[in-house]
Amino acid sequence: MQILLVEDEISLSNAVKKILEQNGFIVDAVYDGLSAVNYAENNNYNLIILDVMLPKMDGFEVIKTLRNDSIDTPVLMLTAKSAVSDKVSGLNCGADDYMTKPFNVEELLARVGALTRRKGSVVLNTLTYKDISLNVNSAMLSCKNESVQLSRKEFEVLKVFLYNPNMTITNDNLINKVWGMESEATYNNVEVYISFLRKKLKYLNSVVSIKKIHKLGYRLEDKEC
Repeated sequence: MQILLVEDEISLSNAVKKILEQNGFIVDAVYDGLSAVNYAENNNYNLIILDVMLPKMDGFEVIKTLRNDSIDTPVLMLTAKSAVSDKVSGLNCGADDYMTKPFNVEELLARVGALTRRKGSVVLNTLTYKDISLNVNSAMLSCKNESVQLSRKEFEVLKVFLYNPNMTITNDNLINKVWGMESEATYNNVEVYISFLRKKLKYLNSVVSIKKIHKLGYRLEDKEC
């Protein structure tokens, strides 16, 4: 189950991301409203956790934009604002629930669970493409009767491709999703982990390859096609 976390306080974002991941969720974290809209429009999320006070575009505008674009992903607003008028504004914009900071971890998880169940989502433990499957709990990559353990970064990189199997993923997109928008990672970091994954796909004798698209990025492909 994949969650988009939109929170501009980096330390809080990291803490919430860690809590969610420890409870089995896959989390993309962004730190401003424009990035939130971009990620939500280009990925399939089960839930968006959204702060109100954000750079570039506030949370209310983010929700309005998404709803106007017919994106009905459940939204949990997470903010320091506690006035009734702010809650009403958020709900009227299209939010599904509202929490104020500081918050209780158990309550956050309960609300996340309630919203994802309301949407009718199913937790998928395995991502598949062609002849490979990736266990999102163990980071084990399998093909036919063979398996290999992925490192954390290898897992994060491959996960991006498996969630977007027919898309070319840019270097910038990979860096933002895997290392974070505030990271100092470069295209060389991407190339290194793409190389690691190619070796493991070759070891598994998979038909899947990661093709470099000149000046654009990378895409999963079937070598036999």
